[in-house]
Amino acid sequence: MLLLILTGLAWTMQIMSMMKFLLNYGINFGSFIGLTALLIPFIVSIIIPFVTFIAVIYVYNKIISDNEVSVMMASGLSPAQLAKPAIWFAGVLTALNLILNIWIVPLSQNYFYDTQWNLRYGLAHLKLQESAFTNIADGLVVYVDKVSGHDMSQVMLSDSRNPKTELVIFAETGKLVTTPKGLSIVMENGSLQARSDNMVTGTFKNFDMDLNVATRENSNSFRVRRLTTQELVDYSNMEILPKHKKMIFNEFSNRLLMPFMNLILAVVCATILLKTSVLRRRASLSPAAAVLAMAVLMTLYMTSANMLADWGDFYILAIGIFGCLLLAMVILYKK
Repeated sequence: MLLLILTGLAWTMQIMSMMKFLLNYGINFGSFIGLTALLIPFIVSIIIPFVTFIAVIYVYNKIISDNEVSVMMASGLSPAQLAKPAIWFAGVLTALNLILNIWIVPLSQNYFYDTQWNLRYGLAHLKLQESAFTNIADGLVVYVDKVSGHDMSQVMLSDSRNPKTELVIFAETGKLVTTPKGLSIVMENGSLQARSDNMVTGTFKNFDMDLNVATRENSNSFRVRRLTTQELVDYSNMEILPKHKKMIFNEFSNRLLMPFMNLILAVVCATILLKTSVLRRRASLSPAAAVLAMAVLMTLYMTSANMLADWGDFYILAIGIFGCLLLAMVILYKK
């Protein structure tokens, strides 16, 4: 329930932050909601460890305050036995988090960036009106007599984006297409006039013009979250910019190591609460101590993950995470 509530709140904040995108590019509301919905897997993968901790501290603090733990311990149950539900719960969420991080989030992020580009600059965004001048970009104007989908008839295109070279094209028919480089218009049976230092005129049977509104390469740049896990491994072994290498190892640690923070936080929280529950004077401070431990552990993890620069740093962080989990388990099972 808490996961649904926090995911809904975070998704609402994303919708509000992207509202400018909806207004500026004139996309329909259904496409906008679909675009923002692609962020939900990423949001869930981020908040699962915090949800795990909050759920464990809430349930165990409640049964401690109701003296249920005291009764169960008096009947012979140890703190380790009482912590098993929390460990199983965290284990299931860890597996879910790993599946999200390794497969689902990269796919959804890749689709998100592609959809965002298409809604901004692709055919989904560009809507030409019949018998009207459409300003595609500053200095780039298209006039069409008839429009059927992306097919056009009686096309006039004026390109004055480069003051040194002005281009005017007339064509009987045309069609808008999306290419890996961006948006293009393919025209047939027409003429063109190019004016720079001299006036150049000519006719053509087929003419393919890259509108150069935006290219996928520039728009997508280097977005580490859209890379598959295998691509991350391949990238980490390449000679790339230092800042990109840090981003790659940070993302790699978030995908493979961050899910285990579910287990660590659950075990640490259950250990602190159950071990201090027998100490009546200190039991009231145990929730605060658990919150402090969570804050310290998450701060240490995020700081370390942002400092990763090579595989050696990654292995050290992995050893530290599993060492912390093992230490918490030893303390929990110690009589």
